[in-house]
Amino acid sequence: MSIRQKVLFKINSAKLEKIDFPKKVSGYFGENTFSMGTMQKHISKSTFKAFKTWLTEGKIISLAQANEIADAMKEWAMSKGATYYTHWFQPMTGLTAEKHDSFISITGPGKVIEKFSGSKLIQGEPDASSFPSGGMRATFEARGYTAWDPSSPAFIIESTLGKTLCIPTIFISYHGASLDKKLPLLRSDEALSKAAINLLKLFGHSGIKKVFSTCGPEQEYFLIDKNYYNLRQDLVMAGRTLIGAPSPKGQQLEDQYFGTIKERVVNFMFEVAQEAYKLGIPLMTRHNEVAPHQYEFAPIFEESNIACDHNQLLMELMKKVALRHNLVCLLHEKPFAGINGSGKHLNWSLSDDKGNNLLNPGETPEDNLQFLTILAAVLRAVYLHADLLRASVALAGNEHRLGANEAPPAIISVFLGEQLTKILDMLENGSKAKVSRKDIIDLGISRLPTFNKDTTDRNRTSPFAFTGAKFEFRAVGSSQNISTPITIINTIIADSLEYVTNQIKTFKDTGKDFNSVVLKVISSIIKETKAIRFEGNNYAEDWIKEAKKRGLPNIAATYESLEAFGEKNNIALFEKYKVFSKEELVARYHIWIHMYNLTLEIEANTLKEMVNASVVPAGYKYEKLLAETLQELISLGKGADLKIDPAALEDRKKHLSDIVSKIYYVRRNTNEMDKLLEKAKECDDKERAELYFKELKPLMEHIRKHADELECVVSDDAWDLPKYREMLFIK
Repeated sequence: MSIRQKVLFKINSAKLEKIDFPKKVSGYFGENTFSMGTMQKHISKSTFKAFKTWLTEGKIISLAQANEIADAMKEWAMSKGATYYTHWFQPMTGLTAEKHDSFISITGPGKVIEKFSGSKLIQGEPDASSFPSGGMRATFEARGYTAWDPSSPAFIIESTLGKTLCIPTIFISYHGASLDKKLPLLRSDEALSKAAINLLKLFGHSGIKKVFSTCGPEQEYFLIDKNYYNLRQDLVMAGRTLIGAPSPKGQQLEDQYFGTIKERVVNFMFEVAQEAYKLGIPLMTRHNEVAPHQYEFAPIFEESNIACDHNQLLMELMKKVALRHNLVCLLHEKPFAGINGSGKHLNWSLSDDKGNNLLNPGETPEDNLQFLTILAAVLRAVYLHADLLRASVALAGNEHRLGANEAPPAIISVFLGEQLTKILDMLENGSKAKVSRKDIIDLGISRLPTFNKDTTDRNRTSPFAFTGAKFEFRAVGSSQNISTPITIINTIIADSLEYVTNQIKTFKDTGKDFNSVVLKVISSIIKETKAIRFEGNNYAEDWIKEAKKRGLPNIAATYESLEAFGEKNNIALFEKYKVFSKEELVARYHIWIHMYNLTLEIEANTLKEMVNASVVPAGYKYEKLLAETLQELISLGKGADLKIDPAALEDRKKHLSDIVSKIYYVRRNTNEMDKLLEKAKECDDKERAELYFKELKPLMEHIRKHADELECVVSDDAWDLPKYREMLFIK
C-alpha cells in the first residue's frame, strides 16, 4: 500500500465545537476594529473633529491630539486583551509584514507601565534591508519608516494565546521613496479626486470635497485536504501542481458551479465570515465556482484603500481558518492543470463624498451627460494605457491563466453592452434619440413575478467590462495584492478626466452651449477609442486576429508586460500625478521581474526533486515488475507446456518498452532543465526571464507530460503522490 493510499483512509473533517455568536451579524460586525464610531466614543469632541478634518481636507492633527488618539487606541486594544502592537504594512512582495512591540515601558528597576504615544502611533522604524527595493538603496542602508495611514482603521488580530493591535501604515525608505503597495494607491486616489472634482465643477457640483474609487474584489480559491497537501512538494513549495494527470471527471459536467456546498466547506465558510465580520470585512456572497473544489467570496464595495487592506486580511484569514478545518486554501492562479484557475475580479467604481456613484448611468443614460463624459474618460484611459493595465496583472501565476478558457486573454478590451453601445454609436454619428427602455420579462406564470432587465448584460470573457454602475477588471490574479491594479486604474482615469475637463473648457471658452460642447468632446473620444470596444467572445481565435488588425497589443509574457513601467511616456504620466517617481517605477520593474525569475526557479528545482525522488523511483518499481513478469512468461513459454499468444507477448514487450521510454524522456528533459538553469546564471534578469518563458516553461511541460503518462499506468501501490481525482473530490 502506498503512502497516498494510507492517507486516503485518514481523511476526515475536523471536529468542530459550535460557537455561539449573536444572532445578528450587526451585533459583532467590526468589534475588532478601531472604527470611526469606536474612536468617537474614546476621544474628545475637538480631537475627533480634527481627525475627521485631517481625513477630508488634509489638515494634520497636532501631536497632543495624536497622543490622545494613541492612548485611546491602546486602552481600547488592551480592554480587548491585546498586549502587543504592530505597524502593519505591505511591501512590494505583495504580502503583508509586521514587527510586534509591547505596550510596556520601563519606569524603574523591575517596574513597567503600559504606554503608547502619538509619536509611536504615527511613525515606526522597521529594518528595511531585507525587503526588496529594486536598487533604490544599498543592502547596508537598513533604515526604513512606517507611517500611520489614518484612513484605514486599526484592528486586532486574534491568536489562540493572545491578541495584537495592527495599525495600517505605509512603508518608505530613509530618503522617502515608497517601498510598499499602499503609498502609491493613496497618491493615486488623491490624483483621481482632484481631477474628478474639477470635472464635476463644470457640471455645477461645487460643494464636493472628495471623490474616491471604490472596489469589491471577488476572491476565488481552491480547498484541498491538508494530508494531501503535505504529500505534494509542489503545492508546498510552489502553490501549484507541477505534475498530475487529469482526473477522469473534472469540470466537464458543469455540476460544481453554484452547486450545493459540502458541509465541510460551508463550515469553513461560516468561520471565515465570522472572523471577517469581526474585522469589519463586509463579505456578502459565497458559492461554489466552476472547477471542482473551487469557491469564491465576494464583499460589498468599499473605499479602495480599505478594500485592499480587507482583501489582504481576508486571504490571510482564509489560509488560517482552513488549517483549523484540516484543509489548505490555495490562492495560486492555476493550482491544477486542465481545469479553471482562480482570478480576483476587481469591481471598480467612483463615488463622491455625497454618496453618489459617478458611474451610475440612470434610467436614461443618453440624457446623463455627466455619466457619458466619465464613461468616455474611462474608455480613453483604457485605450491609451492598455499596456499599463496588462502590466498591473503580470506575474508568473497569471501566465497560466490569461487567455485560458476561464480568463480573458492578454488583449485588453472594454465591453459596454448593447444599450450603451447603441448610445455611443448614436453620439459618434452626431444624432440623438431615445434609446433606453425598461424591458419587462414576463414569465407567463401568474405565481411568478415579472422583473426588469438590467441595462447591460454581463460578458464573462471581457477583461474590462461595464457591468452596471461599475467596471469589472477580470484579469487580476487570485493571489495578487490589488493595490497595484487599482493604482494604475486610478491614475490613468485621473489623466483622462483632466484631459476631458481641459477639452470642455477650451471649447466652452468659444462661447458655445455647454451641452453641445460636452457632446462634441464625447463624440471625439468615442471615435478615437472605438478600437478598444469589443462586445463578442474574447476567447475566440477570430478576436485575436481582429485585435491585431485594430492594433491592440497581445502580450503573453510577464517580462514583456512589465516593460511598460519603463516607458518614457508612462514614467512621465506617473510623475505628473506624483504617484510614482521614475526611481520608484524602475525599482518595481526590477523587483517584479526578479520575483518572476525566482518563482520559475523554485518551480523548476521542485519539479526536479519530485521527478528524482518520486516519479522515477515509482517508474522503476513498475518497470521492474513488468520486466520480471515478462521474463517469467518467456521462461514458462520455453520450459513449460504453456501456450502463449505471440501477440499477447508482444503487447507485454511493447508496454515495457513504453514505460522505459517514458522514464527516459522524463530523465532526459530533467537533465536538459538542469543545464538550462546553469545557463541562466550567466544572464541578467531580463534575459533570464525571456529564457525561462521561451525555454524553461516548455521544457517543464514536456517533463510533466511524460510524468503524467507514467502516473496513469504505474500501479497505485507504487505511486505516492496524491492524484487529482483524490485532491479535487475529497470527503
